[in-house]
Amino acid sequence: MKRSEVNAIMQQSAAFLQQMRFALPPFAYWPVDEWQRKGPECREIAANQLGWDITDFGCDDFGRVGLVLFTLRNGTLAGLPAGGKVYAEKALIVREGQKTPTHFHFHKMEDIINRAGGTLVIKLWNSTADGELADTNVVVKVDGAEMTVPAGGTVALKTGESICLPQRLYHTFWAEQGQGAVLVGEVSSVNDDHVDNRFNPTVGRFSVIDEDVAPLYLLQGDYARYYRY
Repeated sequence: MKRSEVNAIMQQSAAFLQQMRFALPPFAYWPVDEWQRKGPECREIAANQLGWDITDFGCDDFGRVGLVLFTLRNGTLAGLPAGGKVYAEKALIVREGQKTPTHFHFHKMEDIINRAGGTLVIKLWNSTADGELADTNVVVKVDGAEMTVPAGGTVALKTGESICLPQRLYHTFWAEQGQGAVLVGEVSSVNDDHVDNRFNPTVGRFSVIDEDVAPLYLLQGDYARYYRY
């Protein structure tokens, strides 16, 4: 992705969040020079991968295959035995016409919540022992109520509804056409997207950025370049 595209997506996302009356923390909008003035007091933001995460999953077609995420809070897998945070929270923006690739998580259990906007559609499969898509019924809980869907079946979440996705449950999701973008909440156990995703078929998790312009705000992957702690 070009940095200019990432910057434009950030501006569009900020406007959408304002429309949805969902506020991000102040560090979401710190410019590069402010990050360069910060010291060790902000170490947790970088070390725990908080902040903007905009990805086209290496497909170079963000409008069709992509996702905007903002990690609000998170621990680290290494910190779990030492009394660190055991939970994570993200805000996601799912646009019409845009899918998140089919994947599961090895370690993370998550609740996916439709916070506002249109309808979120989630497609589900169990995984086989060797990590493929299983042809078996899927049992999930939607707002605490158990339901069964066939392999590759879908669950549609209206505003306020949520689904619990355990480890190794394949899922892909999108905004139902004609109803607008969806503001999605994710509440989960600690998350490390560098090691915890299995995609089927295989895609990349993070975009390679073509630095055609300066960053508007930093992505998670930019901290090592601009912030020294």
